[in-house]
Amino acid sequence: MIKLVILVSLIFIDLLTKYLIQDNLYLNQSIEINEYFDLVYVQNFGVSFGLFSGYISHWILIFIALIVVILIIYLSIKSNKQLEKLAYFFVIIGALSNIIDRLINSYVVDFILLHYKNFYWPAFNLADIYITIGIIMLIISFFIVTEN
Repeated sequence: MIKLVILVSLIFIDLLTKYLIQDNLYLNQSIEINEYFDLVYVQNFGVSFGLFSGYISHWILIFIALIVVILIIYLSIKSNKQLEKLAYFFVIIGALSNIIDRLINSYVVDFILLHYKNFYWPAFNLADIYITIGIIMLIISFFIVTEN
């Protein structure tokens, strides 16, 4: 039950922040927060970093993402490491949130822009952070030896 509450809460927070960005910023508008961080409204029609934008239908991207989520659920079920299961859980939350966003808009809203001087990282969102946290936890879990 706690996992369901966490899943729904994190997806809600991600979708709420995306809604607030869409509702308060114009497309491609940027608000400087400090010298390293801007809020920006970007519509991502592609996958990571906007790859394949305009080349692949959003329905195909949704279908592929759902297959990946099903595969990750399978891997989570088969795993016997708690950290690995938790890592998969975070990846699933992020993926589902971006899938829902793409279902609603036909694109994913990105709004966090990090930069240093003239070096900019592509814009991303909270769901991407969830996925990144999950991937980092997954990598760490690979180095932890468990007794069976």
